[in-house]
Amino acid sequence: MTRRVLLVDDDASVREALGQTLELADLVPVLAGSYIEAKDHITADFEGVVVSDIRMPGKDGFALLGFTHEVDPELPVILLTGEGDIPTAVRGMAAGAFDFLEKPCAPADLLTVVEKALKTRALVLENRSLKAQVEAGDAAARLLRGTSALSEKMRDDARAVARTMADALITGEPGVGTSKMAEVVHLLSAVSRGPFLKIPGAGTTPDTLAAVFDEAEGGTIFIDEVAGMSQPAQFALLERLEQPSAPRVLAGTYQDLAKLTETGAFNPDLYYRLEAARIHIPPLRERREDIPTLFRHYVEIACEQAALPKPDIPTDVTHRLMGQDWPGNARALMNAAMRFAMGLAEPDAAGGLGLAERMADVERAFLIEALRDHEGRATEAARSLKLPRKTFYDKLARHGLKPEDYRS
Repeated sequence: MTRRVLLVDDDASVREALGQTLELADLVPVLAGSYIEAKDHITADFEGVVVSDIRMPGKDGFALLGFTHEVDPELPVILLTGEGDIPTAVRGMAAGAFDFLEKPCAPADLLTVVEKALKTRALVLENRSLKAQVEAGDAAARLLRGTSALSEKMRDDARAVARTMADALITGEPGVGTSKMAEVVHLLSAVSRGPFLKIPGAGTTPDTLAAVFDEAEGGTIFIDEVAGMSQPAQFALLERLEQPSAPRVLAGTYQDLAKLTETGAFNPDLYYRLEAARIHIPPLRERREDIPTLFRHYVEIACEQAALPKPDIPTDVTHRLMGQDWPGNARALMNAAMRFAMGLAEPDAAGGLGLAERMADVERAFLIEALRDHEGRATEAARSLKLPRKTFYDKLARHGLKPEDYRS
């Protein structure tokens, strides 16, 4: 989310001073001197908060508060009131203001309240986005969370493979969630009302395979780590797949089946049968901007399961999470979220990386966020980060990022 603060005050010197305070805190101030000037910036998807003086010529801060809540009742408005004018502040809170500050306000007090409001706004906008995805209505939107371009491609691939009804291969590193992806494909497919059975590749015999195929008739079978199947089981699976009435098979693997085929460890005919349709799940280190959304989701699940109150997740925690490589991927992030929800520990920020590597990871995450926020428009993204265009492009090249990958 772009961290904008619409700052409204008819006193130019106060407006400029507070704007500088916000800018020094890496926020994006939008300055306005009146109700008329301010209202044009207020929209239902405004990615920020409003800070307004109460006493202004013409329509005052209360009028702006009312207008804002007509546009979006969940857009936080912080009111600035004259020193000692507590009754006015109380009236503002009763009217739905997020908070109030007495003028002149200390920079630290202003930033504390603004940061709290921005965090509230970010959660509102994220929840609206997720709700829109759910209402748009398929299992890919509900179960495959993430706002990155890679996550959107992953959802599109799941929908495309589901429509084909072909047997398919789901690849990715350990912990990425091949089983969950298989369930999504099943739910999106024409056999979604049929059974969905999961079996491990290792230990599966031709006899157990025959029983599973009978049980899964009219549905889907997911084979977890298909590379672990014995040669007789692989041959039996291939024979079953060639039968016209066979249930659909989705096979997951963390290994390179092409290499295993070359060495004779995996049946080539089975490989080419499964590999005709493929979904790859990228690791978390390649889509770091998804980490805060996923972590909050996992924390909510952990709290719900353990009947715990949802804890506040500080911004510095999410930044540290984005700086890790997460070799265990979603499974490791889920474990960290569970520990955090239970108050056992904050997520380990080191991840085995030195300071330079961790800073590079954070820089990459901010570049991606800027590109996504501005839909791949490099000039606007560079401006939002206060970087010269050449410096911005140099950083993109260093991190292997392309603006066109983030265009709608």
